[in-house]
Amino acid sequence: MAKVYVVQNAYEADVKLYLVNNEWEADLSFYKVNYNYEAQGDTRWFFVENSYEASVKVFWVQNEYEADLKVRRVQYDYEAKWNKNHKLTGCLG
Repeated sequence: MAKVYVVQNAYEADVKLYLVNNEWEADLSFYKVNYNYEAQGDTRWFFVENSYEASVKVFWVQNEYEADLKVRRVQYDYEAKWNKNHKLTGCLG
């Protein structure tokens, strides 16, 4: 399950993320779920309020070159998927 906690500093993060708009740019397309129990794998994310609840700590970067992973938020859960082979596959959930 991808339980995601957003940190305030890059050095605290497990993964640095860069948000893109297009599917072809993204390594991963994720879907934000409303409830903890809906989080699944790397693609269905639930944002937690406490770091100890998280399976992964992330930091949003301003520049693409700073990112470990380029992500795109999708509107429907069936659109959530890995778009490219990536070293972080299976590591978020």
